[in-house]
This record gives sequence, structure tokens and C-alpha cells, in this order.
Amino acid sequence: MSSTPRPQESVNPKTGMTHTEMKDFVRHHFEEFVNRKNLDIGKLNFAPEFVDHGVDVPPGLPPGPEGAMQYVGGAYKKFPDIHVDILDLIAEEDKVIVRNRWTGTEVASGKRYEFSGIVIWRIAHRQLVERWAYLTLPQAIKA
Repeated sequence: MSSTPRPQESVNPKTGMTHTEMKDFVRHHFEEFVNRKNLDIGKLNFAPEFVDHGVDVPPGLPPGPEGAMQYVGGAYKKFPDIHVDILDLIAEEDKVIVRNRWTGTEVASGKRYEFSGIVIWRIAHRQLVERWAYLTLPQAIKA
């Protein structure tokens, strides 16, 4: 075992977090907001000025955290067992990049679907302030 101390991560003044804390924050956000279906976490994690640039966002949603919470709340209704697995997390500057895989059973058809995506989150003052998402189209999972 080496006795050489590891360098301590510095806190990014833009985010108020280290890169490790940023990745943990985003991981926890996905776990609570999607997998545990805790919409209220959005009130804490999304900044009031949150902007969603995701190509997946349907038109007509209100801006800010409310729109994000409505969007994901709608996904809960369409896919009650929706689940996201984080495959990769990368933190750089004030952003966290996530590669993920989603699965869920559609209520209307009873079919299991999966899709994947890349999401970029920008963090400021320990909250999510911007999101860019690129998702594949849902594909039926063959039994």
C-alpha cells in the first residue's frame, strides 16, 4: 500500500462542487427522480432558471423545473416501471455527461421497451441549470 497521499479535488467555483460530487449528485438525481419516482426531488435539484434543451422534450411544457417534472411525471404514467441505468459518467468544468439505458413496460400495449441516450447536465450553485439530451427511439425488447 502506498503512503503517498492522493491530491484532494478542488471545488469548482461555478458549481460549488468537486467533479466527484457533481457525478454523485447527478447519479443520485437519476436514482431519485426516475428509479424511485420522487418528482419532489426536482424542486431541490433543478434551479429556478433551469432550461431543458433536450430534443426529446415535447412542445407545450412550461419552462423551468415545472416542465421537467411534468415531462418525467408523464413518463411514469406511460411506463410505470421505468428504470434508468447509468453506464458512464464524465465530469468536466461545470458539466456532467451521462450515457444511460432506459427500460419500461408501456401501459397501453403491455410491451417492454428500451432506449438509450446521452445527457449533458450543466451545474451551477449546486443545482441543475441546463440539460441537453439525445435519446434513441424506444425499441421493443424481444422476449
